[in-house]
Amino acid sequence: MATDRASAGSGAGVAQPVLEGFDGLRQNLRGQIVVPGDAGYEQARKVWNGAIDRRPALIVYCICSSDVVEAVNFAREGHHAVAVRSGGHNLAGLSVCDAGVVIDLSRMKQIDVDPVRRIARAEAGLTLHEFDEATQAHGLATTMGVNSDTGMAGLTLGGGFGKLGRKYGLACDNLVAVEMVTADGECRRASATDNVDLFWAVRGGGGNFGIVTAFEYVLHPIGTNLLAGSLMYRYGDARDAMRFYAAFAHSAPDELSLDAALATAPSGERFFNVSVCYVGAMEEGERVVAPLMAYGAPEARPLEPVPYLQLQSASDAVFLRGRRYYWKAQFLSELSNGAIDALLRVYESAPSRASMFILQQVGGAIARVPKPATAYANREALFDAFPLSIWDEATEDDLNIRWAREAWSALRPFSTGGVYANNLGDEGEDRVRAAFGENYSRLVEVKQRYDPDNFFRLNQNVRPTP
Repeated sequence: MATDRASAGSGAGVAQPVLEGFDGLRQNLRGQIVVPGDAGYEQARKVWNGAIDRRPALIVYCICSSDVVEAVNFAREGHHAVAVRSGGHNLAGLSVCDAGVVIDLSRMKQIDVDPVRRIARAEAGLTLHEFDEATQAHGLATTMGVNSDTGMAGLTLGGGFGKLGRKYGLACDNLVAVEMVTADGECRRASATDNVDLFWAVRGGGGNFGIVTAFEYVLHPIGTNLLAGSLMYRYGDARDAMRFYAAFAHSAPDELSLDAALATAPSGERFFNVSVCYVGAMEEGERVVAPLMAYGAPEARPLEPVPYLQLQSASDAVFLRGRRYYWKAQFLSELSNGAIDALLRVYESAPSRASMFILQQVGGAIARVPKPATAYANREALFDAFPLSIWDEATEDDLNIRWAREAWSALRPFSTGGVYANNLGDEGEDRVRAAFGENYSRLVEVKQRYDPDNFFRLNQNVRPTP
């Protein structure tokens, strides 16, 4: 039976034990250890979602793969719970734990871009902005997410949506190889020719199989500017606008990315917003998007060339670190009239003006990768849909979490039943199975081979065979 617990941790104010033997770890480490009582501990234990309040016993800042090996061996030998952190953007706060060890990769920032071969080797501590900045220096990019301070590692391991996805596939579809430390403390390379089963599993199977310390990606020549614009429809016009949007998105070419949202202005006025991004020749993009831009009477930001780095950070002001967040996601194969009516009805009761209902368009190249090719399974979807609660006061947790769950339930009859692993909260095994679909049993086999004791379990967990 699936559960759906709130994301907030329970460790506030709890004194954490000092783990025996960590002085030996400190001596072997090139990086830094932070423990309760240290000057930087309170800041070090924080993650993106301000609703998460957990107090680890040890935070290990690694600066190289040998540090990761040392930390894994220490935690395994001491039977300590382990959380792995890069950007710390996970909704449920799985990158931090109470009373255990946080293995933090955020200081592993090396990136090497080969503009001739169009390959980038990137260490796991990079944020999306840092990765994009390095590749854009050569007019290159690969699919990354939509919030620039997200950690590249977690995004890729769970799949990796982004504005380039419909044209070039998921972030994980663009992987050439990974370097990782498995539960036995061994360093392994996984690719199409090395540890092939492991390479299959990390492309969408999350952090279940080890700690990836470096990724190699295929890059694509997109230039430095993309054609972009936006449309904003008043709430009274939203139903018709959403129906037109649904039909237009359904037949959109791969080059076109059309994310949308129901949102609220600071004045309290609700609206329906469409963000347009075209990956290709700008003249062709203008022709393709013209019917959408001409529909109805929206307030529009005209189509124009926009720096890719600017597009990639456009959502940052919405997703500020330290605010409180909750969402519950599901996939849609279409945006039907019934789904539109349900969305408009439930959004009217959103308790916070900052909250939204997101429609992230997928499909295109993502859908044409065969399901068995990678661990990522939900390729038939056209939209990832989720109510996004954003608020600031702990006293309002229950109200905002309840609204998101009710909004999710209202849309449930129109869902494929699947869910994006990177958008899962702490929702139970049934929902993890929904994320991995028909690939789940094969993931269990790989888990059994590389992590039979479920050492890496603070994730969207695939359990080894009992």
